[in-house]
Amino acid sequence: MDIKELKKLSLDVRRDIINMTADAASGHPGGSLSATDILVALHGCVMNIDPKNPKMEGRDRFVLSKGHAAPALYGVLGELGFFDKAEFKNFRQIHSFLQGHPDCRKCPGVEASTGSLGQGISIAVGMALGAKAKGTGEQIYTMVGDGEIQEGLVWEASMAASKFKLDNFTVILDNNGLQIDGSNDEVMPLGDLNAKFTAFGYDVIELEDGNDIEAVIEALKAPHKEGVPKCIIAHTVKGKGVSYMENQVGWHGKAPNQAEREIALAELDKAMEEL
Repeated sequence: MDIKELKKLSLDVRRDIINMTADAASGHPGGSLSATDILVALHGCVMNIDPKNPKMEGRDRFVLSKGHAAPALYGVLGELGFFDKAEFKNFRQIHSFLQGHPDCRKCPGVEASTGSLGQGISIAVGMALGAKAKGTGEQIYTMVGDGEIQEGLVWEASMAASKFKLDNFTVILDNNGLQIDGSNDEVMPLGDLNAKFTAFGYDVIELEDGNDIEAVIEALKAPHKEGVPKCIIAHTVKGKGVSYMENQVGWHGKAPNQAEREIALAELDKAMEEL
């Protein structure tokens, strides 16, 4: 896909996020919207994957460690053809394979069941170790949230990634500055993230605008240093693309009502026309 196509895909996925959460009257739109451009860049341009063959041998793998952002991942997978988009209507329903957090036993394209924060990055390290042992060249990617990195498990996984020289492993931090109870600084300050990830053995790339698809692609495609895992710190906007959700902590885990849905979709339609 070219950049314009990817930007259109991001807008389509944002529409999907709004509709899924509004239909279910449940879900996490804020952190899904902040993550959208990264997931679009990764799945639409960078990873070696095949929607018609989700279990393809030798495929790259992505683990959504911040599993509550499942609507963004489902939107990308559905738009790319991993499953019928009609399933979006069943998001968070008991009979659906689109559960509130990703379930790899049910949803095509989902590589790991996640939601318990810190576990996804740990699973991804295991995948990267396995790929290294096979020597088949798969790249392993995981996305963590900034609230999530308050979990000690994240740093245990990071020590292992460095120890085992996982230069096939990339961590993407969706750093939107807000978590369920407030700002990161209010809940548990994260300190100097670049220095922290560097100290844990990563080659760090910091993106001032993590919602800039071109910048994200450039960072994802940057070659690994030999024997060194990569970390991309992407500074994003919670609720990106919907004016009344942007930088508002209240939209972490609240679904839009019908009136709010219509406002959001009108804004996204306007953005699509302007693209």
